[in-house]
Amino acid sequence: MDRKQQIHLWYFVAAFIGLLLLQEWWSQASVTERIPYSVFLEHLESGRIASVTVRAEGIDGRYREPVNGHTNFVTNVVPPDLTARLEKSKVEFDGTVQNTFISAILSWVVPMLLIFALWNYFLRGVIDKQGMGGMMSVGKSRAKVYVERDTGVTFEDVAGVDEAKAELKEIVDFLKEPKKFGRLGAHIPKGILLTGPPGTGKTLFARAIAGEAGVPFFSISGSEFVEMFVGVGAARVRDLFDQARKAAPCIIFIDELDALGRRRGIGGFGGGHDEKEQTLNQLLAELDGFDPREGIVLLAATNRPEILDPALMRAGRFDRQVVVDRPDKTGRAAILRVHLRKVAVDPALNVDEVAGLTPGFTGAELANLVNEAAIHATRRGATVVGMDDITAALERVVAGMERKGRLLNARERETVAWHEMGHALAAAHLPGADPVHKVSIIPRTIGALGYTMTRPTEDRFVITRSELENRIVMLLAGRAAEQIRFAEVSTGAADDLVRATDIARQIVTRFGMDTTVGQAVLEQDRGGFLGEDRVTFTPRDHSEATAREVDLAIRGLLDMALQRATALLKTCHADLAAGAALLMERETITPAEFPPLRPQEVVAA
Repeated sequence: MDRKQQIHLWYFVAAFIGLLLLQEWWSQASVTERIPYSVFLEHLESGRIASVTVRAEGIDGRYREPVNGHTNFVTNVVPPDLTARLEKSKVEFDGTVQNTFISAILSWVVPMLLIFALWNYFLRGVIDKQGMGGMMSVGKSRAKVYVERDTGVTFEDVAGVDEAKAELKEIVDFLKEPKKFGRLGAHIPKGILLTGPPGTGKTLFARAIAGEAGVPFFSISGSEFVEMFVGVGAARVRDLFDQARKAAPCIIFIDELDALGRRRGIGGFGGGHDEKEQTLNQLLAELDGFDPREGIVLLAATNRPEILDPALMRAGRFDRQVVVDRPDKTGRAAILRVHLRKVAVDPALNVDEVAGLTPGFTGAELANLVNEAAIHATRRGATVVGMDDITAALERVVAGMERKGRLLNARERETVAWHEMGHALAAAHLPGADPVHKVSIIPRTIGALGYTMTRPTEDRFVITRSELENRIVMLLAGRAAEQIRFAEVSTGAADDLVRATDIARQIVTRFGMDTTVGQAVLEQDRGGFLGEDRVTFTPRDHSEATAREVDLAIRGLLDMALQRATALLKTCHADLAAGAALLMERETITPAEFPPLRPQEVVAA
């Protein structure tokens, strides 16, 4: 019986008891009459009273025969001379002595028990949700214990990161056969840190290890150690490792380690009395205190390893770091096959083609893509998920939903059409540019009035200066098309200018590709782990003269790119005008519908 059913049962019992008490009170009230003491004396003299009970607070009695429909009566306290009168009238009478001590105790205990019961059944759940729990469980670990049958995840469900999987398989083998690794004196690493961008499958890896090893698996988030009470986090760390020692061999998994292991001194006012620092110190002590030969393996995951405390990252604590990176094309295809097993898929669907359309996608984003495609196929009444559903889902994920309710006037639609066709034709004519997948002037929820979708055919890890310049040309081709058609520019190129300026700045300040500025690195990488953006303040460490040279070099790159884009579009003005007209007519076109969008063999200017 679950907790909800128990509460309903207690409601029924309380209601039943209340009904019995109400019935008893009603029955007593219907046969009992309160009479004045003078009437009591008259009934006593006339012989109508059969028996009485004398109490300290009054008299209860019973008539020989019903009077006014009542068989019992209640009257006031007995005066001192009542005994003589009772004896004279030969009436049977009795007296009782009330135990006031018990009634006084009950008057205090019963309300307290009632309040405690209400707190236990109604308020305790609310307090638990706030993370406080009962007073007896403040220092207890909240780690959830899983075994193989509970996780439901194995290495068969993890794809796309074979190198990380191979390293983590060693952990499973050690837990199953510790003597095999110990015959040469080797021991398993104390701690293994899984790092990588969000959504790459770090938590999934940990659950897969639990499913493969078949040993107790303690899973807890780093934020669950820290509470409002000082010392609670350290107590929970101690309790977690005590439970693990009793259940060894086992695995301890701490998700979001950065919430617990942040570098000491960051974000505080110094000193070592902060609750988070005490919790971290206790974790460091526990890592030094257990022997890896006991069969305890500590796994942790974070996407911000740069902010972790150096004492936590040294050898002997977290001995090994496993990078769970974004998958390449082969890895994305393997991940897609895992998720496509759960939906009805068109046999003609080319998984490798879908993997080529999704560069930079993580495992979580690919799972979301498959789910969105299944939703789109269901919405249109299809029986299987096809390539059209994948394309629609990709547009939904990348560009947002269509906003057909946002109506543009004729001049705005024409401006957007020429702008997007400028991007598309530049991508088709620039060597090494990503091929055009689709062009649309339907507004999207992300704020874009149109978009040109280009998808690379392969993963790129090294980019030359000419390829970076071609990207700037493609970004500025939209503005160049507006200038060709209307002899003026609009605000539609705002996002293109931001991206083009960022590429130009990196060419000059980070990649050392400008001959005027030279090979110096003038700006550090402002991104977080694996290119994730985060806001930081980086002081400038070069002179004003150098800063001016940087600004001039960036301006020169942008001006030259705009001139190249304008010259390129003028050479194919007929295709530009025809494509813009077709785009205004159909709103969305592909290279199959407009062949000039296909890659052309044109030499860069």
